[in-house]
Amino acid sequence: MSTYTTVARGEQSMVEFGTMLGGAIVAGAVIFLEGDLGMGKTTLSRGVLAAYGYQGVVKSPTYTLVEPYELAEKTVYHFDLYRLGNPEELEYMGIRDYFDGEQLCLVEWAQKAQMFLPQADIVVRIEVSGDGRRLRLNAQTERGRVIIAALPEPAADI
Repeated sequence: MSTYTTVARGEQSMVEFGTMLGGAIVAGAVIFLEGDLGMGKTTLSRGVLAAYGYQGVVKSPTYTLVEPYELAEKTVYHFDLYRLGNPEELEYMGIRDYFDGEQLCLVEWAQKAQMFLPQADIVVRIEVSGDGRRLRLNAQTERGRVIIAALPEPAADI
């Protein structure tokens, strides 16, 4: 399966879906999170981090560009490129070192720096759907297809 669609109703169900997604990722991966401001990209990231036991505050690294989470099972890098002035700034911070295939990289606003980023394993598009959010996952690689195949059958709502 290379696509997956579900609807999350409320913050808690977005976190729960993120936890399911995190649980399906057994090795490193690159996940692009797309959606307008306020769609729940960081909330989804909080759920992914919860899958690895992280219970602290997860804030969007809008000004720092990346927030590392050194966890027992793996390192997760949460990027937010919304305020990126010039994509070349990423070269100066050693962006390529983060994407070694072993780490999990969650990237918000990846479209602002596509030429400096590797191909995403999965692109998650989040859009308004009634009183919730529709999440559309599209696998871009074999690793992404394996992750999507490991997710439980999509429910009408979560």
